[in-house]
Amino acid sequence: MSAQIRGKKAAEIRGPEGRSVAARIRAALSRSAALLAACSVAGAAALCAAAPAQGAAPAQQASPARQASPAQQAGAESPQQQAAAAALVRQASEESPPASPATVGGSQLAGTGVVVNYPPGHTARLPSVPATAWVIADAGTGQVLAAKDPHGLLRPASTLKMLTAVTLVPLLNPDASVVASAQDTNVTPNIAGLVRGQPYTVSALFYALLLISANDAAIALAQATGSLGNGVALMNAEARHLQAYDVVAKDPNGLDAPGQHVSAYDLALIARQALAIPDLMRYDATRVANFRVTARKSETLYNQNGLLTHYQGGIGGKIGWTSAAAATYIGMAQRNGVTLIVTILHCTPLTEIAYASKLLDWGFAQDGVVGPVGKLVSPIMPAPARPPSPQRPVTSGTITSPAVPAALAAAAIALAVGVAAGVLVVVRRRSPSR
Repeated sequence: MSAQIRGKKAAEIRGPEGRSVAARIRAALSRSAALLAACSVAGAAALCAAAPAQGAAPAQQASPARQASPAQQAGAESPQQQAAAAALVRQASEESPPASPATVGGSQLAGTGVVVNYPPGHTARLPSVPATAWVIADAGTGQVLAAKDPHGLLRPASTLKMLTAVTLVPLLNPDASVVASAQDTNVTPNIAGLVRGQPYTVSALFYALLLISANDAAIALAQATGSLGNGVALMNAEARHLQAYDVVAKDPNGLDAPGQHVSAYDLALIARQALAIPDLMRYDATRVANFRVTARKSETLYNQNGLLTHYQGGIGGKIGWTSAAAATYIGMAQRNGVTLIVTILHCTPLTEIAYASKLLDWGFAQDGVVGPVGKLVSPIMPAPARPPSPQRPVTSGTITSPAVPAALAAAAIALAVGVAAGVLVVVRRRSPSR
């Protein structure tokens, strides 16, 4: 199967002239997923209760796995958290995807070729990059400096783990313990080497996720929300929050899955959000960390992102690769107060960081010289608020988490029934000629 998703499916997603029946059904289901995920935020967000501020400590070692302290498990249910979750449900219910996602960020970004606005007489041409799609953008101003097929739908490989981190770092208590399940340990490849029944701190799992791209850690973190399905639903809801409409996540680790895709533009939106989360960037920029596999075994994790050590100003990013996706990459660098983001999809393997460096060099030299071809749009609704006090815990899956308000659970059930009814109405209205 081709790594790039084209043809009828892409046309239905992008088509500006009225959506097909299948597209309308997908849109209804997409809104349902976002709403249901918003309901599940109440459970996931509570995991951050009493979490300490970490942005100031440049930790080089993952914390040993341990259970959450009694202080973190004590307290009463927070009305503020219930209100925040209810507001998120309401906002998600009002959100509708655009008729043409390919124009998000500007009409020039709908093209499939290289797009750049050189001023008259300009001689500093873009480097040639052997990739199907890429974007170079200024994280501060949001200006897209140049791009190639920015909204092309492609496989993400492990760059999807950046969305996993953007979604879950603000929601999960870094000191909470996750007990590895059979599903975590059976994923192939099992990179961190999680052992079934062994507890791991959330923070240790984030180090494994971002430093060595651990597929098993990604599954464990998603399950920490209560279930793998909840974690993936939250990722898709976060993508909608970021207006990353080209994203469809089917798993939390980016391993190839039918129907899973991203775009170079949407990866840039995700990277920009990552830059706004200090805890995430601290994990992502760590060069070396110790990972406790069991009480008797530890492993040293070395950050796979060569931009940190080989590029002046490199501050983070995420590499990815599968045989179908080829090489994929997110890179972030800062020079003289300017922060740039580069994203690359379906690139020649083992060249992605070298070509990302060339695009960054060009971007730092041409930022403010070339005219922007588009912009990185802002999130459409606020992220879930961190609860102000510890919550009353219940056991959810393999992690201790606070109780989800019964009203939200009931709303989720009612919502699912309502959306199912809506889908049936759409099907019944289907024209006999189609």
